[in-house]
Amino acid sequence: MSRQMRLVLLSLVTGIVLMLIKFVAYFITESNAIFSDAAESIVNIAASGFAYYSIYLAAQPKDLNHPYGHGKVEFFSVFVEGALIFIAGSVILVKAIYNIFFPQPVANVEEGMLLIFITSLINFGVGFYLIKRGRALRSLTIEADGKHLQIDAYSSIGLIVGLFIMKLTKLPWIDLALSIVLGFFILYNGYKLLRKSISGLMDESDQEVIDEVVAILKDKRKTEWIDVHNLRVQRYGQELHIDCHLTLPNYYDLSQVHDSISDFDQILNANLESKTEFFIHADPCLPECCHYCAVEDCPIRSEEFKKHIEWTSVNVTKNMKHFRKA
Repeated sequence: MSRQMRLVLLSLVTGIVLMLIKFVAYFITESNAIFSDAAESIVNIAASGFAYYSIYLAAQPKDLNHPYGHGKVEFFSVFVEGALIFIAGSVILVKAIYNIFFPQPVANVEEGMLLIFITSLINFGVGFYLIKRGRALRSLTIEADGKHLQIDAYSSIGLIVGLFIMKLTKLPWIDLALSIVLGFFILYNGYKLLRKSISGLMDESDQEVIDEVVAILKDKRKTEWIDVHNLRVQRYGQELHIDCHLTLPNYYDLSQVHDSISDFDQILNANLESKTEFFIHADPCLPECCHYCAVEDCPIRSEEFKKHIEWTSVNVTKNMKHFRKA
């Protein structure tokens, strides 16, 4: 069993145990707010179950039908989790509105608060661990699962504070107000996960990764790398696919071009935390490149070298050579 699958299994088992505790708290208190918290736990379990399968599928090797691998399923997993959270928030709001017209008394508040406090501590601890490991493993699914658990912990703490205020003030409507606030909070977080998954499925640029790639290129820049442009990054689960245009001296023979591209590939792969596949298009240099080309003893130079063009996440992503003079 892979590290990712063990982490998701931890989330799944934690979710089942905490869901049972929360429903016990609901049955002894009849609190709408606690029901809201317990209902979201069902979503945690369903989401972790799907995440477990998606991690398994994402780890499968490339095949004829999936030449880029199966990593995109992680974005779909996050989409399912976001959709389930959104549904849970809607159910919570519907029940809260129903109880405005058909109220029910709340009992055993202290016992319910204690049980919810225990679940919030466990949720926060497991969520913190999953986020840390998810970032280290570059797994969007595990990181999303950890954030979901921490969000659950924050909402539980807010719930406890609200129930405590209700106990002090003897105002029963506070329970309903808490339930409605939690419902909207859950809806908002569901929307954020949906937005993140759709951006991944639509291959929206990952600015953080682009910045990381550009920083490595600037630090490891070689003289023969005259120009880099049209840089694009796609994430497939834990793997990255990067394509770009690399301008090399136009008098290089095929072996020299191959060696330069291989060097470019190896340097980036050695410094990026994710396994990366490159598609590099080699461009020959043009006379307009001479003013920022630092290649020494160039036999075809038409203009003296003046200054390197600073590579940034803005200019390396444009589909054009950097002809502008310094």
